[in-house]
Amino acid sequence: MRATMFTTRLCWVLLWLAVCTSPLLSAASDDLVIAINKKGLGKEVVITQGLREWFMLVEVTPENTVIVRQEKERDTYLLDESETHDRPLAPTEVDAAINDYINSVKARVPKP
Repeated sequence: MRATMFTTRLCWVLLWLAVCTSPLLSAASDDLVIAINKKGLGKEVVITQGLREWFMLVEVTPENTVIVRQEKERDTYLLDESETHDRPLAPTEVDAAINDYINSVKARVPKP
């Protein structure tokens, strides 16, 4: 019984630490938080820093590729653009486009 209570308390403490130190909860910090998700044959990336957000979606179909880029601060869009390529991008090209976008955001954001 005693070991079970200790284990339960330990689990709660570890869960509390994980939640409190999560980078997603540090939205007020100056660090960039980067999340990359697979979307079908493409990917999306969301980069946040405080109230600023950068978004890129690379949507790949068998016929073409659409790339959407957005940048906003609070609810105001500073950039909202898209481009269409007349062929599907290969997975390595999608990764390269995502990496280039992340690096361009990092280069434009002043260091804390």
